[in-house]
Amino acid sequence: MEYPEPHAMLQTQEMRQRPFAEWWRPDIARQRRDRSGTIAVEGSGPRESALPFWGLMTFTFILLLAPQTFFPVLAPVRIALCTAAVATAAYLCDRFIRRQPVTILTREMRLTAGLAGWAIVTLPLSYWPGGSLAFLLGVYGKTLVVFWLLCNTVTSRRRLRQVAWGLSLMSAPLAATGVKHFLSASFLSPGDAVKRIVGYEAPLTENPNDLALMLNLILPFSLALFLMHRQRGVRALLLSIMLLNVMAVILTFSRAGFLTLVTILGMCLWKLRRRPERVWAAAALALGILCVPFLPSGYVERVGTIMDINADPTGSAQARWNDTLAALHFVARNPIIGSGVGANVLALNAERGEAWKAVHNAYLEYAVELGIPGLVLFLLLLVGCITSATGVRQRSAPLPAFRDLSCLAEGIQISLSGFAVAALFHPVGYQFYFYYLAGFAVATRAVFQAEMRQVIPCQNPLAPGREGSTPRDGDSRILDWHGCGSLGGRFGR
Repeated sequence: MEYPEPHAMLQTQEMRQRPFAEWWRPDIARQRRDRSGTIAVEGSGPRESALPFWGLMTFTFILLLAPQTFFPVLAPVRIALCTAAVATAAYLCDRFIRRQPVTILTREMRLTAGLAGWAIVTLPLSYWPGGSLAFLLGVYGKTLVVFWLLCNTVTSRRRLRQVAWGLSLMSAPLAATGVKHFLSASFLSPGDAVKRIVGYEAPLTENPNDLALMLNLILPFSLALFLMHRQRGVRALLLSIMLLNVMAVILTFSRAGFLTLVTILGMCLWKLRRRPERVWAAAALALGILCVPFLPSGYVERVGTIMDINADPTGSAQARWNDTLAALHFVARNPIIGSGVGANVLALNAERGEAWKAVHNAYLEYAVELGIPGLVLFLLLLVGCITSATGVRQRSAPLPAFRDLSCLAEGIQISLSGFAVAALFHPVGYQFYFYYLAGFAVATRAVFQAEMRQVIPCQNPLAPGREGSTPRDGDSRILDWHGCGSLGGRFGR
């Protein structure tokens, strides 16, 4: 990947003479790194426990790959719940022993707390208070715990890379299972006009639409790792995973998956257009064009129903459009207090008759259940996470020492943008898909801020930047953004 020259602030003789400037020399930087992948700081106190992080990674493995499906003896143990509980307890104990706060405070954390708080406030007015409470303590509560753990346990670049690698490697069996089901004709309803494959037997991927969503959201992380690594073997592995994921997304016959895939691949090609890796982008584009004649039978017609919903022989496009209109009518009549968290099915039943189906739109899901205030909080959270990832990308790109962080931030930005499109067609507003990405975005920015504080001490008298200024009184965009003395800085308040 081609980057501009290092920031002028780190180029002057005065800055090179300072002790912390040695951090930019790769040979010295490697010597000063500790095993966690962060810069060693004298007197920083006991090192944090790795148990919460690896508990989180184990939970992610169980959530995505569901080993209890293949080993039924694990099912009664509820290994996912036990793993999450161990990770949470270990993290709280570690923070208590080290006398550290239990969480970082960023804008995203406050917005998430506000969203959960509004769901609690509107709980008594829910269409089904008991069901809303169960949903809040169950699905949404677990999602928020994982979001909180991600924000607070992924505290180094090494851990960021490990999360990206974990997701990429875990996507391979998901995609391979989808391809296998297509080749073996394992379809949901073999007699239907459109044959849809059975998904992967796990909570987040059992439905083919959800399988396509998961594979799409992981795809940018595989690309980020591909750009970070130069070894041919590693790149060959990641390229194989990406091709397998794209193939599986197509074989799901998911229209939302197609639109999300086009969005993600389009953003990747656009971002690579001026880099040395643009040859890969050109090769991918050429390969995609050559593969069009080999698309599975009926796929083009299936995608064509996006523009002409009446052409859908299954009737799902028409039903979802009617549900969307019903949801909009409900929000127009109930703009402040919705149906209650987790109760949009009941609201739609009252609006258009009993069908017992949720609205397939995450934005309308929030609007129906939590009203316009809930929708606004969710949009602020989504935009805030994209802004955070974009900010890290922009400020780390000119610094070769932050090459890996820049690639990961770009991957998060693309994945979140893909989710913003997918959310128009999936009822997943409270699920792990978005909140996992959001936690990853918060953690990435926190790692960048922490490392920049070690490079640029807070006592440096940097004034607002202007053209032609010196480092001492000049460009302070990096320092201003990560905000010494406040983890959130300008984007975290």
